Amino acid sequence: MPFGHDMVHSLATVVELVNTSPSTGGDDGLAELSDLHGFVESRQVSGIGALTARDLGQVRLVRESFHRVFTAPDQPTAVRLLNGLLSTTRITPRLTEHDGHPLHMHYFAPDATLSEHLAADCGVALAHLVVDGEWERLRTCSAPDCDRVFVDESRNRSRVYCDSRTCGNRMHVAAYRARRRA
Repeated sequence: MPFGHDMVHSLATVVELVNTSPSTGGDDGLAELSDLHGFVESRQVSGIGALTARDLGQVRLVRESFHRVFTAPDQPTAVRLLNGLLSTTRITPRLTEHDGHPLHMHYFAPDATLSEHLAADCGVALAHLVVDGEWERLRTCSAPDCDRVFVDESRNRSRVYCDSRTCGNRMHVAAYRARRRA
């Protein structure tokens, strides 16, 4: 999937955001305001002022909206959910260069809250995937004990695990052991 820096970054950000949700089978990765600060810093989310408890609550709501998009049963449902999410944002597209990154697009309004910022930039990235006929690249891990999401960036759309080093390796070892016992 040959996407520009901004698209790749936004897709990775939405995946990481959704995977902080307890809905993906783990602990809440955004339980505290300090977790949100860590997320913003690790994902290099630009243009964000001081964060508050209100931001934390709003980002959790956006996170669950994105989770519903990833787990939608079909493309029309994903489109409806994504349109609903995008309708809550004030999208203001503009070209920008910052933090050593090449020229790229931002979609959030200059005075946007963190939740609006994430909904706009990540929502537009997911919308581009859907428009390009790539909705099926939005996946949930196939490991039975994992519900993490990912974007399948493989050429032949064959990726089934969120991480080949953890879930993939664990499932391959289990299959090998099952064959050895048989």
